[in-house]
Amino acid sequence: MTRFEANLVQLANLLVGGSGLVYAWMRYCSVSSDPFAVVNHPAQPAMMHLHVLSAPLLVFACGLIWRAHVWVRVRSGFSERRKTGLSLAVGLAPMIVSGYALQVSVSETWRDVWIAVHLCTSALWTAAFVLHRWRVWFGGRAPVSNAAAAHERR
Repeated sequence: MTRFEANLVQLANLLVGGSGLVYAWMRYCSVSSDPFAVVNHPAQPAMMHLHVLSAPLLVFACGLIWRAHVWVRVRSGFSERRKTGLSLAVGLAPMIVSGYALQVSVSETWRDVWIAVHLCTSALWTAAFVLHRWRVWFGGRAPVSNAAAAHERR
């Protein structure tokens, strides 16, 4: 992966993930003092627009690195950060599909289903991305589970 591609993926994740986290906080955690307010926070519509409009950048960035980074690593059996990388690869489609389905759903039931799927897959994506990039960003080893640490000591 080139430096440009890595920077693009990180920028896209920062924009989409950051705006998604802020939007979720505004929508589900903040409460408006106005009982007639349509939104919980005055910036909520702008944050939703930023999230929705920056999401195609993440889709493009993931497509850009798919063949030269993701697929090459999957086929070669490259083991460093493999679990988080595979989690990202598997979680990408449900996150994208649920995000787009959420935008076009008219039934309240289906809208609730897509919200739940999108929140879960996006949270897993964000956690996996941070863990996947941990060593690069912080220069140390990525956090490992107790089982993985015990396996490494053998």
